[in-house]
Amino acid sequence: ILATALLFSIGAFAQKEEFKTLKKIYDKGQPNTKDVIKYKESVTAASSLVSASNEEDVVYLNFYKSGIPFIEMLEAMAKPENQANPNNALKFFTPTKISEFSTSAQAVLDYEKKVGKTVLSKNIAENIAKYKPSLVSYAVTLSNEKRFSDASLVLYSIYQLDSKDVEKLYYAAGYAVNALEYKKALEYYQILKDVNFSGEKTNYLATSKLNDEVVSFASKADRDNAVKLGTHTSPKEEKEPSKRGEIYKNIALILVSENKIDEAKKAIADARLANPNDVSLIISEADIYLKTNDMATYSRLIKEVIEKDPTNADLFFNLGVVSAQNNDWDNAEKYYLKAISITPTDNSYNGIAITKIEKAKDLEKQMAKLGMSAAENKKYDALKIQ
Repeated sequence: ILATALLFSIGAFAQKEEFKTLKKIYDKGQPNTKDVIKYKESVTAASSLVSASNEEDVVYLNFYKSGIPFIEMLEAMAKPENQANPNNALKFFTPTKISEFSTSAQAVLDYEKKVGKTVLSKNIAENIAKYKPSLVSYAVTLSNEKRFSDASLVLYSIYQLDSKDVEKLYYAAGYAVNALEYKKALEYYQILKDVNFSGEKTNYLATSKLNDEVVSFASKADRDNAVKLGTHTSPKEEKEPSKRGEIYKNIALILVSENKIDEAKKAIADARLANPNDVSLIISEADIYLKTNDMATYSRLIKEVIEKDPTNADLFFNLGVVSAQNNDWDNAEKYYLKAISITPTDNSYNGIAITKIEKAKDLEKQMAKLGMSAAENKKYDALKIQ
């Protein structure tokens, strides 16, 4: 018994020493090559000593293990050739490694909050703020390369690290849809629904005198200061509308694709109860009923949405888009024309053009199916006039 107790005591001491070493190196702003080697050795040593039943040890070990690329990156970025380009830091990460790091970092933050400790929380928060812009840039690069699944994973990881930045979850959901990962997209959209994310905001823009590019600023004050300093010109503001309609619509569409029609209808109905004045939700609800061929309900909802905002050109344009997506070209043309009568825009005119092309294609198909009888020749001539 004494020998067993002694071995346990030695093991616990060794484990504590490995964790001390790991924290010391992790806290270093610029670890050197020897530090990186020692860090990896300590992770390996601690892995053989930690008991799976000890929550604290498992949480910290997983964090330090997932932090290996981070330590390698810190060592590399201390070199002069890398300091000029912060994006070189991303060479040490993959989307999967970023996901593992964000999951383990969040586990540490949750654990320390639960037990009232602050061993790593402050350091983690500082690093999130410091490296978040590079992670966002990485996600954009991945999306430009059509690596939508990876872009979604990185953006979701950013959201995990900073749950206040719900917009990143919104984009993660969108990229999941692009990657055809509907289960993941539905999970993300459900979170957006639960937190009642709108995404409605004002973008504060100005044109850089350096390269004539339009730049978006974090606040009106920042934009106005840049204009005042003379580095930027042509200040303007653009409002982004609510994204709730799109979110609930996508939830419903995914549910419809899984043949969960009743759940899809309930999702939209619940959304409208929570946001009764959001017209985009009525359009989304109408779209679901159109897709399920419930024309009576669709017509009622369209009437309702028009009564709510009869002079909104964007509304009629969106109704045109919904109709076009469902190959209802006559109504699409009607709504686009109404939008143009209120406020002419290139988008509405483009919509009209596409509608006429598609209607012509439908007529050509009908004409091609006709035979050579007198009645069919007469019908052919009538279609040709159209």
